Amino acid sequence: MTRRGSVHERGTTGPQDAQLEGERSEREQAAGPALTVEAVTVRFAGVTALDGVSFAVAPAAIHAVIGPNGAGKSTMFNVVSGAYRPVSGSVWFRGTDLTRRRPHEIAGLGVARTFQNIALLAGETVEENLMLGRHHLTRTGFVTAALRLPTAAGREERAHRARVREIAAFVGLGDKLGAAAGELSYGDQKRVEIARALCVEPDLLLLDEPAAGMNAHETAVMAHLVRDIRDALQIPVLLVEHDMGLVMGIADRVTVLDFGRRIADGTPAAVQRDPEVQRAYLGTGEESENS
Repeated sequence: MTRRGSVHERGTTGPQDAQLEGERSEREQAAGPALTVEAVTVRFAGVTALDGVSFAVAPAAIHAVIGPNGAGKSTMFNVVSGAYRPVSGSVWFRGTDLTRRRPHEIAGLGVARTFQNIALLAGETVEENLMLGRHHLTRTGFVTAALRLPTAAGREERAHRARVREIAAFVGLGDKLGAAAGELSYGDQKRVEIARALCVEPDLLLLDEPAAGMNAHETAVMAHLVRDIRDALQIPVLLVEHDMGLVMGIADRVTVLDFGRRIADGTPAAVQRDPEVQRAYLGTGEESENS
């Protein structure tokens, strides 16, 4: 699936693919990061949820933020999407400071997100749920659209619905557009949420625990979908996830938080070997997550 084109089909991997991955990595380093988080600190009633956290997300990279319960992962996501404002530090996306912008302004800049808890209109069809993601792209006036006059409004709606069908097919929901969202399986509902985010035509996709609550098969399908999204759209994907098998299998880079501090940042292999990461995950004294 291209940004506004045909459906992309993922192929098998091999030596040539590895070479292409290396070339892409070099290009990304030369281009600089798409998203930069600089020394972000967040406090709630005297409790420090994030303490000077910094990391950078490369263009067209899958970047995971992980950590034990209470690490501050969700707080970081909410800072990037504009739900929380840090007491210090900044977040930059392609040269634009997001730190003081509201969520709808950040969404207008091409940042789309999903949520850990499914938030769909259960009684509406999959198609209508996905059409919500096209709302900010609609150019016709409210009255013209409401009257469904045979003018530009009709042509625009047909174009949006065609794009919705393409995105639905890409995520594996092409045969479920007419089904009520609330009647779908849990895994399908998760895909509807991701498809709705893709309908925004994002330049940065934020995925909040996309595999939470899924069985092994559903998790494997989700892992392929996340990689396909990155490969097809060539956009960065920032995700928070507890499933370490999924993270280590698809992430290009991993940032590890513990009690609001960054304790590691690097490739999945390097992060797995890091003594601080092993202590955080295998040690004792973990607290419940409040972020």
